[in-house]
Amino acid sequence: MNRFLFILFVSFIATASKAQNPGKPFIRLTDPLKEQNTVNTSRRFIVGSTCSTCSITIKGESVKVYPTGAFAYECRLDSGKNEYLVQAMVANSKPVTRKITYTYLPPVPEKELNAPGIERIQTYPEGDLILRPGERIGFRVKAYPGSSLLVFERISLYELPDSVTGGLKGIYQGEYVIRETDTFANRKISVGLISPDGQRIIRETTSTLTVMNDTMPDVAITRGRLAHLEYGLGDDRLGGAKVGYIDSLIRLSIIGKVGTHWKVRLAPSRTAYIPEEHVTMMPKGILRPASLTGKIKAYGDSLFDYTEVQLFNRLPYQSFQLTDPSRIVVDIFGATGNTNWIDQLSNLREIKQVDYEQVSDDIFRVTIQLKHRQHWGHRIYYRDNNLVIQIKPQPTNLSLNQLIIAVDAGHGGTNTGAGGPTGVSEKELTLAVSLKLKKALEREGAKVIMTREKEMFFDNKERILFYRDSTPDLLLSIHLNSSADPISSGGTSTFYRYIGFRPLSQSIYKRMLELGLRDYGNNGSFNFMLNSPTEYPNALVEMLFLSNPAEEMLILDEGFQQQAVQKIVEGINDFLQECKQP
Repeated sequence: MNRFLFILFVSFIATASKAQNPGKPFIRLTDPLKEQNTVNTSRRFIVGSTCSTCSITIKGESVKVYPTGAFAYECRLDSGKNEYLVQAMVANSKPVTRKITYTYLPPVPEKELNAPGIERIQTYPEGDLILRPGERIGFRVKAYPGSSLLVFERISLYELPDSVTGGLKGIYQGEYVIRETDTFANRKISVGLISPDGQRIIRETTSTLTVMNDTMPDVAITRGRLAHLEYGLGDDRLGGAKVGYIDSLIRLSIIGKVGTHWKVRLAPSRTAYIPEEHVTMMPKGILRPASLTGKIKAYGDSLFDYTEVQLFNRLPYQSFQLTDPSRIVVDIFGATGNTNWIDQLSNLREIKQVDYEQVSDDIFRVTIQLKHRQHWGHRIYYRDNNLVIQIKPQPTNLSLNQLIIAVDAGHGGTNTGAGGPTGVSEKELTLAVSLKLKKALEREGAKVIMTREKEMFFDNKERILFYRDSTPDLLLSIHLNSSADPISSGGTSTFYRYIGFRPLSQSIYKRMLELGLRDYGNNGSFNFMLNSPTEYPNALVEMLFLSNPAEEMLILDEGFQQQAVQKIVEGINDFLQECKQP
């Protein structure tokens, strides 16, 4: 037995033995972790575990205890102090109690200022800014009602009617447009107030404004293997929404900066952002990215098909997949068509046809139609200044024993992932399931590669590079979901980013539902790093919700783990069978 699995098994047996000892009731809470808690939402939960033969009451109310000892209880809080007495009992033993206190402080309605002043200044976009003439900065300021507010003593802000602000007076909004004559450099933005009685107050932002001028560098080149463009400045736990990864040494036209992100002009009607760590600013005088297109050639070798576009500079690009019929579309930004024919050689195995068009100024589009319905992956890179679109043909033999399958066990090391009511962590269970999946796939004859086969930390960026270099046929990333609501939230789900890879996640999802799990969806356009590669079909499998006591009980059962593994394998085989259809 794998050493990690042995330790996990022994630990689980020890916990179960302790839980089933009728003489020693206990209460182990995973939420909340403290007895005294101050919160600003009225709906909270008490989640934890006890012995499997124990009964639990909270505020005298009987709470279900699962065979694992897990329990979960929903609290509806009143304003102020709420006390919950948690009691674990078993026959012929002294009860164990814990007192949990939630002090609920409802959000205090915002009050208007009762004396001349400026309470806060918000700018849109936020952060330190580098802007060009003609660009706008939005302002939302809370200040003394009835006042006059000016930005840089030039542009008025307007007090919104309280019918718009929910009854709150003193909210001012407006825009400042950067002028050709503005010469700001690392200057804080001043907002001046004149109160109804004539008092004057000036307040500055903590962030700074710089106006781009003719002496500032306006070209950058990408660096590193994970440089990527982002659509905008939005952010969430998965990061900003990515346009896609791009190669190194690509020239970018820089037109501004917001916080840590440079603003890039891709074409007259297209902009994007790139994190500053992925570029090197070039000295003034470097020409902005632009190129005529030259020869376009489609050809193949023993491994891949290729479409190669001759350019004279490395330009940024974006690719996306289309289906029915299956196509790969690549937009090259800054390119202007100067191509009069395409060479398409007879050794092509996957490329059916290549076309191009100038869809707008500075956007040259290459469309590659595939011979098979299923996308098997593509990679875009530069060979010198020529853009190469490398396309993987559909495998001749679609049997598992002819394929390389990547199995990614989510989380690991300090990245523990979600936690269950009994205290088990996601990283432990994803590894246990992934190792079982590895064995099941190997029994089918597949070659399996994994980022981790033991308990260790493995950064997601390193995972992407590892699989990019390993070139698997398929990738499955194994995870467990979680929610702040351990009672209502649950179910199985799969995730994909690119529409051409949806069939893999859909086939696995259908099989997972056969386990009787709730339906949480086959979800697309998912901005997870392991779903971001275009080189191979990939799917994220969120088997169930570890935060849910009933579903935690399932995934702790090795028999259920094996059933889930079997359904994933069946889903892969269903996908391969579907690929065989004409």
